[in-house]
Amino acid sequence: MRQPGRLMSFSDAVFAIAVTLLVLEIQPPQDFGHLLRGLGALWPSYLGYALSFLLVGQVWVNHHVMFDRVRHVDRQVLFLNTLLLMVIAFLPFSTSLLADAIRAEQGLRTAVVVYGATLWTAAALFNVIWAHLRRAKLLDPDLGPFGIHAIGRRFALALVWIGSGILVGAFVPIAGVVIIAGFLPAYYLPIRGEYGEDDTAADQPT
Repeated sequence: MRQPGRLMSFSDAVFAIAVTLLVLEIQPPQDFGHLLRGLGALWPSYLGYALSFLLVGQVWVNHHVMFDRVRHVDRQVLFLNTLLLMVIAFLPFSTSLLADAIRAEQGLRTAVVVYGATLWTAAALFNVIWAHLRRAKLLDPDLGPFGIHAIGRRFALALVWIGSGILVGAFVPIAGVVIIAGFLPAYYLPIRGEYGEDDTAADQPT
């Protein structure tokens, strides 16, 4: 068994690199004689950058929600977390693909599906890691059943939400992007019971 400190430090570094690489997709216009118009034409890149930065930030927040409640990690957790980071590192490519497809007005359905599938895979790995942490009894014992189920329910909902965006995006691409982006505000909100406060209240005599 290992302490989760090094895993979280390494993960934070990968998240930081991933969000930094996102901005590299935005290339300055070549025609400086019409610079304002050229900057305006880059709106698909701005959209992809903003959406993906906030999504990576959201994944980072929920990564901390999960590992803040972990007492120890085993080799399987290290491997699964590595797969999760590999998916996060792929996000700048899928973001660039989406922005280029919007700009070209071609291949948008495929680009939205690839973008959504990247996020869905990350969400699936969150669920796999959380299930293993529960099964292997690696969670902080202060986190009771209410908190465990509350966090697990939030992670499971992401699969349905992003999956819906992929399905809709395969037919109506922009609507799919809107659905995927729609869960951003909800997933930045705190999870009730994530620090075991409801379990503590339930244990107190009335």
